[in-house]
Amino acid sequence: MPRTQDPHATQPVLRRGPATTPARIAVILVHGRGDSASGILGLADEFNVPDAVWLAPQASGHSWYPYSFLTPMEQNEPGLTSGLRVVDGLLRTLAAEGIAAEHVVLMGFSQGACLAQEYAARHARRYHAVIGLSGGLIGPPGTPRDYTGSFEGTPVFLGCSDMDPHVPVERVHESADVFSRMGASVDTRIYPRMGHTVNMDEIQAVAAILAS
Repeated sequence: MPRTQDPHATQPVLRRGPATTPARIAVILVHGRGDSASGILGLADEFNVPDAVWLAPQASGHSWYPYSFLTPMEQNEPGLTSGLRVVDGLLRTLAAEGIAAEHVVLMGFSQGACLAQEYAARHARRYHAVIGLSGGLIGPPGTPRDYTGSFEGTPVFLGCSDMDPHVPVERVHESADVFSRMGASVDTRIYPRMGHTVNMDEIQAVAAILAS
């Protein structure tokens, strides 16, 4: 496939974690717009999970897709589909290494949270967890959420501000409803006047999920 149709395919994936012993879990960590794989990988330092392997893919041009996640999906192509394909490829790589999806965490911040949640919804199954920090499912208001499959009790954590300039709180609640309907165990936390960032309550909640 031409690079212009799959812009993220040739980008690097950074990896951190145990090299000599099998990892208990793997975390696919997806960065936001304007950030990088190395930048988001710094979030791993906030958690004490020595038996986790962390994989952070890099987006071409530091953005998975060009416009807001609320824009009609076709306007965010081919980046959107390319980004989803990257996540899928990492899951396949981990499976080949003996780490099944039920031991994989899909986690992202901002645009990366949107991509991780959208991938999970389109590929529902049992994961170790799905973590969305300041993000939501992709598409304009009224997008049909006719995803199929079941999360089989997968923990889903969604954290966001009530006044995030990029993520309407209504979309966070909509996403939570979709995941709940599909059999996930959802923990939604809305933080008053937090802005577009990650707070310590989120760090502690995610740390507990990763340690479980």
